[in-house]
Amino acid sequence: MDAQLCDSLLLKTSSAFPSGTVARWHATMGNSAWSQAVVQSVATAKAENGQPMHYIYLHLAHAQEATRTECQDFEKRWHALTGHSAEVSRLREMLRCEGASFGAPPGVHYVVETDTDEGWETEIFKWYDQEHMPGLATVPGCILARRLLNLDHAPRSYACYDLVTHETLGSPPWLAVRATAWSDICRPHFTNTARTLFEQPNA
Repeated sequence: MDAQLCDSLLLKTSSAFPSGTVARWHATMGNSAWSQAVVQSVATAKAENGQPMHYIYLHLAHAQEATRTECQDFEKRWHALTGHSAEVSRLREMLRCEGASFGAPPGVHYVVETDTDEGWETEIFKWYDQEHMPGLATVPGCILARRLLNLDHAPRSYACYDLVTHETLGSPPWLAVRATAWSDICRPHFTNTARTLFEQPNA
């Protein structure tokens, strides 16, 4: 068994699907814990790779064990509904910071996925936890900031932010947090990095 604790599942697909598909996919989970998960579905017409992308999260209220086999089963269920392949990953939450605008409705969802140069993961995770993510959470317009680990697919580091509007990313307080000395040390050691700004919501 490859069971590991996780807080969320994430389905990624670049293929369009009809309205209502997410609800039908979620309904196939029957009486499992995942049937009680909160669904968050976001999309962008053009990700960093130039392709449309859809990210569908299932967020649990409390972490539980899940297996890679379960993820593969959920991938098969998505394929049966849509005829398209999808990638389902387990995400483990490492840090959660309620933002300055916590409780406001999200307008966009911003994700930074990355691996690190060899030997740099510990330092970069410390930077995320002690400076970067708590600092971004204090910026007006930031609703929620989370750092997670992708247990199944690269990139391994997964940071995501629910924001009121995309203008938050260019605001002076946000840019000031990004421009610290520690940031300048860590960021050059990101590898396999993808930054994606999603609109909210998509069903």
